[in-house]
Amino acid sequence: MYLSPRHAEIIQMAKEAGRVLVDDLAAHFDVTPQTIRKDLNDLCDQRLLTRVHGGALFPSGIENMEYEARRQIAADEKEAIGQAAARLIPDNASLFINIGTTTEAVSKALLDHAGLMVITNNINVANRMRVYPSIEVVIAGGVVRGSDGGIVGEAAVDFIKQFKVDYAVIGASAIDHDGALLDFDFREVKVAQAIIANTRHVILVSDCTKFERTAPVRIGHLSQVNTFITDRCDIPSVRKICADSEVQLIETSRS
Repeated sequence: MYLSPRHAEIIQMAKEAGRVLVDDLAAHFDVTPQTIRKDLNDLCDQRLLTRVHGGALFPSGIENMEYEARRQIAADEKEAIGQAAARLIPDNASLFINIGTTTEAVSKALLDHAGLMVITNNINVANRMRVYPSIEVVIAGGVVRGSDGGIVGEAAVDFIKQFKVDYAVIGASAIDHDGALLDFDFREVKVAQAIIANTRHVILVSDCTKFERTAPVRIGHLSQVNTFITDRCDIPSVRKICADSEVQLIETSRS
């Protein structure tokens, strides 16, 4: 397959960063945004990239990013989101905390709470919270993903179904503009669905970069959560879903 020098460089940039944005590429190559959009459409037609609003993703690029690299994306925003979520959860509550770097930020913000019972399929969350005597940690069994310490699979799903908790903190790899919550690993999605089904109040935590991404597996829909905490939501359709479904929208950058 022949690629022009610019197309080859775009592919390399997407591979390294996980995604590329139209405006950034236009500035980098000193061409118009229209030219870049055509480039991205051509590359997506060849299935070398996946088109998203404002740019494109390298296939599986976000999925395969190292854990520490993902943790550094929007780190300050995730910390603020974590603190906002922690303020919603009272002492002496029971809660699920799912896989994800933003959910881990919530676990960090909860360390000064007392009397919590935390059920998690995230080894990083369990390891952080287990040393606090005022927090009881229960960890799911199942297959441990080496990439991020997430516990997935049918055993984890069956374990989650034994509980009915006050709160759940969940994340998503991508949020579609129609409100679909998306992820990469169907095993993780099954765990997330079990968590949603066995919780009285579901808190979705996600920074605004998730609106620019895509993933192939559907977790559920934004209307299924009770509270959505993000740094900023500039997507009119998402804001409308929150309003129509009575989902509390908290934007930390505007609070």
